[in-house]
Amino acid sequence: MELKIGVPELAKALARSQGIVEKKTTMPILSHVLLEAKKGGKLHVSATDLDVSVSGEHDCEVAREGAVAVSARHLYDIVKSLPDAQATLKKAQNNYLEITSGSAEFRIVGLPAEDFPALPKFDKVKFAAVSPKDLLAMIELTSFAVSTDETRYNLNGVYFEPAAGELRLVATDGHRLSLARKAISADFGLKKGIILPKKGLAELRKLLQESLEGAEENPEVKLGFVESSAVVARPRVTLVMRLIEGVFPDYRQVIPKQGEKAVKLGRLRFLETLRRVSLLSSDKAHAVKLDLSPGLLKVLSQNPDLGEAKEEVPVEYQGEPLRIGFNARYLTDVLQAVPGDDVLLELADDLSPGVLKPVGDDGYTAVIMPMRI
Repeated sequence: MELKIGVPELAKALARSQGIVEKKTTMPILSHVLLEAKKGGKLHVSATDLDVSVSGEHDCEVAREGAVAVSARHLYDIVKSLPDAQATLKKAQNNYLEITSGSAEFRIVGLPAEDFPALPKFDKVKFAAVSPKDLLAMIELTSFAVSTDETRYNLNGVYFEPAAGELRLVATDGHRLSLARKAISADFGLKKGIILPKKGLAELRKLLQESLEGAEENPEVKLGFVESSAVVARPRVTLVMRLIEGVFPDYRQVIPKQGEKAVKLGRLRFLETLRRVSLLSSDKAHAVKLDLSPGLLKVLSQNPDLGEAKEEVPVEYQGEPLRIGFNARYLTDVLQAVPGDDVLLELADDLSPGVLKPVGDDGYTAVIMPMRI
């Protein structure tokens, strides 16, 4: 194998692999990327952890076809440091890879291409086109609420549910729930909702951002489902992720009907207040107290080891007073993600969950369980 390729193009290809390759693994090959120089001036760069895999095609000058697997991290670090705009890659004896750029020369240990796991091939995927902008927005509105408790594996991803004329993405960790809805006409051919894994979603998010930052006028991403995998295709890049097997809880039962007390707040002001006041909340629980009265919301925190903090926020509210506790991080996660200037906080009593929505946008709902303080 021997080829010449632009350093920025190679760096972009290797950057895609960094979140996928396994850092600590009993299979050393899973920390490697597969480089394949093919006819027609194409370099294929692939990475997999057996659950999530990505493969990209890149223009280059191929002098000799061939393939080799090399450490993804070390090759990426080398490529980022190269002095010239072009690099030559050459496979030497015993699967060494020689990298030359300007006056810099590197020679790194590789593994045979045959040792690299076979990447899944799906020839009969029924793809549906989706807007990268809309899908990215929905992922950003939900992925922060995914559970990190590995014993609750069915909550370790985002529930993807196409309904009549719309798509719903839902995530919950048992303490909060995030639901994003978008009108969409795509037919994914799914009879029921599926669960996309957190790691696969992180890689999908990168691909969507890359698509939006590219030179295409109307970027498009295709999404398809086959067997137990989701396949994402955009020009010259394919991402495959294994779906989480399990039943996602019925999220509709968790969303309360409209709360009796509806409070309208400035989103950024509320966000900054929570950040300040929670500096003195207890480390693990991030507990803050909301003291609501007509026209005013007091946000308070108390920590016996540190002290206390209090700040007042003007609000649009004329109902009965209420005092309720929340995990400040759960509120700030939502406030950082939602668009718009104002949010609506719906409350019933100090034991019922709070519902947070952007004003004038019924496409997003967050449900947050209260805390006893």
